[in-house]
Amino acid sequence: MGKCILVDLTRCTGCRGCQVACKQWKNLPAEKTRNTGTHQNPPDLSDKTIRLVRFTEVKENGKLQWLFFPEQCRHCYSAPCKRAADDFSEGLIMQDGATGAVYPSAKKGDISVKAAKAIRESCPYDIPRSSPDGTGVFKCDFCFDRISNGMKPSCVLTCPTDALVYGDEEEIVDLAVQRLKTIRKEYPKAYLGDPANTRVIYLFQTDHRLYYQDPV
Repeated sequence: MGKCILVDLTRCTGCRGCQVACKQWKNLPAEKTRNTGTHQNPPDLSDKTIRLVRFTEVKENGKLQWLFFPEQCRHCYSAPCKRAADDFSEGLIMQDGATGAVYPSAKKGDISVKAAKAIRESCPYDIPRSSPDGTGVFKCDFCFDRISNGMKPSCVLTCPTDALVYGDEEEIVDLAVQRLKTIRKEYPKAYLGDPANTRVIYLFQTDHRLYYQDPV
């Protein structure tokens, strides 16, 4: 059955604890950024930032509100990135049979510019990133080293509001359905994003397109 994460966006406060925890566990360096007129920082995912909390200000029903979106790989059940990688060489991207985690196995520089580009273009969520020279694939790996040893992903462990909940697939899917029923009392437009296709299930309180703005 594998593992899943429920991302309840109605509980996310934009604290970026998950973003920092990811950097710390993966030993990823900080990167030089600039102010783009939003609290979102850095502006986009990269080889150094594989998890990013997006900030968007929207107006709905005459009210301004912040929408926070912890962006990460969705760990698709049938991963397009793995299929694209296999067209070049099997083993560049792996999918664990026990947990369902989808993770790059090649080292930096082992994936060509052409392969890295094809892998990114295959992703319906535009998640994988390459290094500055265009090689390699960098994305969330579900903290595979942690979950394969019975631990929670670092982002889930850090979240102070239970916006991120990790567990067995059946348990998390059931929780997502029940949580959606509760949330719809306050947010009638709420829905689950791709629960049948991905192991990272987002609970949106409104149209998912409002959670994202193009990086400047």
